[in-house]
Amino acid sequence: MADPNDTMTLPTIAPFGDLEKNWGWLFAFALFSILLGTLGLGMTFLLTELAMVFFAALLIVGGVFQLLDALKCSGWKSTAWHVLIALLYVAAGVYMTLHPTLAAVSLTLLLGIMFITVGILRAIMAFQVKPAKGWYWPLLSGLVSLILGGLILAQWPASGLFIIGLFIAIELIFNGWSYLFIALAARAAGKDRLQGGQAVA
Repeated sequence: MADPNDTMTLPTIAPFGDLEKNWGWLFAFALFSILLGTLGLGMTFLLTELAMVFFAALLIVGGVFQLLDALKCSGWKSTAWHVLIALLYVAAGVYMTLHPTLAAVSLTLLLGIMFITVGILRAIMAFQVKPAKGWYWPLLSGLVSLILGGLILAQWPASGLFIIGLFIAIELIFNGWSYLFIALAARAAGKDRLQGGQAVA
C-alpha cells in the first residue's frame, strides 16, 4: 500500500515552450510592429490606399482562381453563376485598384454603419441579460461602437481618406505591445525555470 505521505513530483508545465529560449525573435517582431504602427499614424492616407490596393489584389486573385475552377465544372447547373461571381470579384478588384480613394470612402461608410448597428445590437443584448452579473460590459462595448460609428459618419466622406489606415496603425501598435509583453513573460519564465533547475541541482 502506498504511503500517503509520499509526494509525487509532477512535471513542471511550460506554457511558453521553446519561446522561453527564442523570446528575442518575438520581442524584435513586437518592436517592429510598434514602429510600423507609430509611423503609420503619420501616414494614414497612404496606409488606407495600400489597404485598398491589397484588398483589390486579393479580390482579383480570388476571382481568377474561381474562373479557373469554373473550367473544371462542366455539367454543373450553377457554372454560369460561378463564373459571374468570379467576374464580379475581378471587376471589383480592378475598380478598386484604379480608384482606391473612392473605394476607401465607400468602405468607410459601410464601416460606420456597421459600427452603429453592432453598437445598437450589443446594447439590446445587454438590457436583455441585465439581471445577470456583468451585463454592463456588452452595453459599454456597444456604446464604444456607437461612438466610433458616429465619429466616422460625422466626418464622412473625409474620414474615408484616413480612417482605415488609422485602424491599421492602431492595430499594429496594440499587436506589438501585446507580443512585447508575451515575449518578456516568456523570458522571465525561462529565467525562473533555469534558476529553479540550478537550485534543485
